[in-house]
Formats: sequence, C-alpha cells, structure tokens
Amino acid sequence: MGIEHIRPMADEVASLLAARFGGLRRGQQAELGDMLRKRGGALPRRLRREARFLQQADRMAGQPKLARQVDFARLDHAHRALTGYLRPLGQGRRLQGGALGVAASVVLGLLVLGGVAVWILLQRGLI
Repeated sequence: MGIEHIRPMADEVASLLAARFGGLRRGQQAELGDMLRKRGGALPRRLRREARFLQQADRMAGQPKLARQVDFARLDHAHRALTGYLRPLGQGRRLQGGALGVAASVVLGLLVLGGVAVWILLQRGLI
C-alpha cells in the first residue's frame, strides 16, 4: 500500500457516508472532512475515531514527506472498519428482511383478531 491509495480510500468512505446518511445535494462530490462535519455524529464513537484518522491521513497525503509518516496498517484497519459498517446490506438480505416484516405483521394481526374473537365469545357466554 502506498501514498496514492489514501485519497481513494477517503473518497470511498465519504461517498458511503453520503449514501447511508445523506447530506449531499445532487451533483456534489463527497469530501471526507465535510461529511464528518455534517454526518459524522451518526457514526459510533469507535468508528468516528477511525474516520478522523482517515481524514488526517488524507490531509497528509497531499504532502509526500508527511504522507510517509502515516501508519498504513492502522489506515487499512480504519478503512476496512468504516466500509464494513457503511456498506448497505445486499439485495437478498433486504428482500428477506422485508418478507420477514410482512409475515410478522400478518401473524400479529391474526393474533389480535383471534384475541378479540375470544373476548367477544366470552362476553356473550358462548365459551
């Protein structure tokens, strides 16, 4: 991993932040510093720390002498943690979750309907 990989990492995290939490107008390019200022509070504290480290590394990447001081192992760990958290669920998981939600709603409705029916039968003395 080299200095040239820092900027694409920061851009990827910034675009994932924008996609997950919003904060960009149509046609705008996501900058990591701006996205952390706007929507960084939505990240868990541990990931906020990692995002700040990635932002600092991105700033240092503009100056090659400073960029050599970046801890690339920690940078890779921060990037993996942030992208793992921010990537949306896959299409299959999304469909499965939606179907499970519909099934749960139907079951709850049937339980409520059955409870009301039993209550009415008890009130009339049929049970």
